Parts: sequence; C-alpha cells; structure tokens
Amino acid sequence: MTTSTSPSGADSETEPKTFPYQRGCPFSMPAEYPEMIEKDVSQVTLTGSGLRIWTVTGYHTIRQLLTDPRVSASRKHANFPFYFIAPPEFRTETSFIGYDGAEHTRTRRKAALTFTSRQVKKLRPRIEEIVDEHIDRMLATPPPVDLHHAFSLPVPMTVICELLGIPHDKHDFFIKHGTALLGGHSTAEQRQAAIVEVNAYVDDLIQLKKREPGEDLLSRAMADYEASGEEYTDRDLFNMVRLLMNGGHETTASQISLGTACLLENPDQLEELKADPELVGPAVEELIRIATIGDTAVPRVALEDIEIGGQVIRKGDGILCLGLAANRDPEVFPEPEKVALRRGSRKHLGFGHGVHHCIGADLARLELEIVWSKLFQRIPTLRLAKPFAEIPRKEGAVIYGLWELPVTW
Repeated sequence: MTTSTSPSGADSETEPKTFPYQRGCPFSMPAEYPEMIEKDVSQVTLTGSGLRIWTVTGYHTIRQLLTDPRVSASRKHANFPFYFIAPPEFRTETSFIGYDGAEHTRTRRKAALTFTSRQVKKLRPRIEEIVDEHIDRMLATPPPVDLHHAFSLPVPMTVICELLGIPHDKHDFFIKHGTALLGGHSTAEQRQAAIVEVNAYVDDLIQLKKREPGEDLLSRAMADYEASGEEYTDRDLFNMVRLLMNGGHETTASQISLGTACLLENPDQLEELKADPELVGPAVEELIRIATIGDTAVPRVALEDIEIGGQVIRKGDGILCLGLAANRDPEVFPEPEKVALRRGSRKHLGFGHGVHHCIGADLARLELEIVWSKLFQRIPTLRLAKPFAEIPRKEGAVIYGLWELPVTW
C-alpha cells in the first residue's frame, strides 16, 4: 500500500483483510460487519486495486451522506472506489448515476419524461404475459430446472428489450455482457470487451430508431423530447438505454432468484404469502431488504473534508455506503435478521436514497410482485432441488446473487 492511495490518517502499518467480505449466507451479513457497524465509519482495503477507502454502515449516516453535496458520484475521480481493476471505459460516465448536481438533475429529468409511474403501470398486462410464458416453458421441461437461467434472467431481459425495441435474438447477447460487467468473475479485459460491444450495439440501435421509429420507449423518448422542447443528444439517449439495460436486468434477475430462494428457505413465510395474495406488495419490500443485492453498489468520493460518524473523511477519499449493514439497523428494522413479510417497510435502502434513488424502482417492484404472485400460484409445490448451502453465490460481484437456482416440483 502506498501513501498516494491511502486516505489521510490511514494506518499504513496494519493491512486489513481486503474488501468486499463474504457473507455467511446470502441473507446474513459478513462476519466483519458487526464491528464495522459499531464504528459506523471505518477504513478498508479494496481487493484488486489495493485502494484504502472509507465504508459507512449506519442507516441514518448513509442517508445523510447521500444527500450531502460534498460527495460525488462521478467515476472520473482518481480514488473512485472500484473494488476490481477497472478498464478505462469504466471511468467514463455512461449514465446519470455518475453525474453530480445540475447535470444529474437535467439528465435524469429527460429520462423521467418517458419513464413515469403511470407509464410503468401500463406495462402490467405484458409483464404478466412474459412471466406466464416463461413459467409455461419451465413446466414443459422435466425437473429439476435451473430457475435462475430459465426464468430469473430471461424475464427482466425480455421486459427491458421489449421496452427499448431490441429484437429477441439479442437477449442472450445482453445477458452474457451483463454478467461480464457485473458478475464479479470477469477480468479487466473481459469487462472492457463487453463495454465496447454493448456500446457499439446501443449506438447502432439509436440510429436505427431515428430512421425507423416504433412504439418502444426509445422511439417515444425521442418524440417526447421534441414535443417538450427539451434539447437532447445521442449521448442522452445512449445513457438512458445503458442505464435501463444494466439497472433493469441484472439487478431484477438477481433479486428474483435470491427472493425465491429466501421464500423456499422460510416455508412459514411462503405459506402466508400463498394464503394471502395481497401480501405480495409488503413481501417485495422485505425480500429486497433482507437480500440487499446492491450492498456495495453505492460508491462516492469526498469533494472536500467531511466530518461524519466521528471521523473526518478527507477531500478525494473514496467511500462505499454499505446498504446491507444499513438494512440491518435494529432502530429502523426490529429483529433485522428475521424474515418477516408483513414488515413490508419501504424504509430500506435497496433502491438507494436521495437524488440518485433508482429511477427504475417502480418497474422493479411491479415485476417482482407479478413474479412472486404467479410463480407460487402456478407451481405451489416449487422447492429447491439441492441444499441451499451448496448453491454457488456471486461473492465479490457488483450485484450480489446466485449463479444458479436448481428447483423441482
């Protein structure tokens, strides 16, 4: 470790275990987290880069930090806390999640023109059809079936591709590259190749929709921008497509598999859900909280010295806001390790907080409600085909999840 990559005041004599840490199981915190929660603000060394950064674990501290204009979401900072070796393209802003201030507000507003709650609700009939179609295919296959690859991955991919007007034969292309970018096992070269290929396809798609507009969201975005008088560029369209592809697919797929596994591992809660279909809304919130797939997906950089949680984070230091720890705060979530579907609290940080709160939260909630309603209505005897402890997990991935989910019925 060198002084050039260490936050001010870091103790260079004691090299801690590299971060991120492994969870004991997908629904519990890593063994190191309780001590970090005691401190609220701690220092860790990142795997891959060796960068020393700060972690923040307290629910209220994270909410405070994510509304503080003295922190930046831009990847262009030298000490931006990637915990893998990032290729140069990762340091370019590919969506407004990496913008700050007025630029973020202006660009997010453009995307919001065509991605309103009202428009998301209109998608329910088609999403129900997509979920039913994939359940039909599973039922037509002799069990056991890998639910992750047969259902969790293709359902949100089909939804997003249809939204954007991307043909069905490109779904596998985006699943493959989404895994390379967010799965946790890829090399820097593989990530870079995935970025180049996806970017080239999105550029071509934008030009196609300009020439041949359809009924898809991308075509509608162009029309809405023009009708509203908003100025827009190909970069705005590109950023919107990339954000929806990354945020609307890998995250939802991981949540479907983890949430389904959690229900199967908590049969008392699953029986309550089966008995009361109206419970599905609160169940979605609790399953998002308990799994927290984006534990390490909220990186920031201090723009000036910040005193928070009893520590001084120096200008230029990298920060990770650990949502998994925050979602276990007993002051906010009583008995936080317990799965309680009727808890149903939207206070969790599963969709972030502040100006960068996930723009696709309404779509994710809708998809998950439909999935967990239909899946257990149509396959009430669904169960794991192997012990849950033997199922490989995406440790170290940007989006936490499972590599497979073998089920039977």
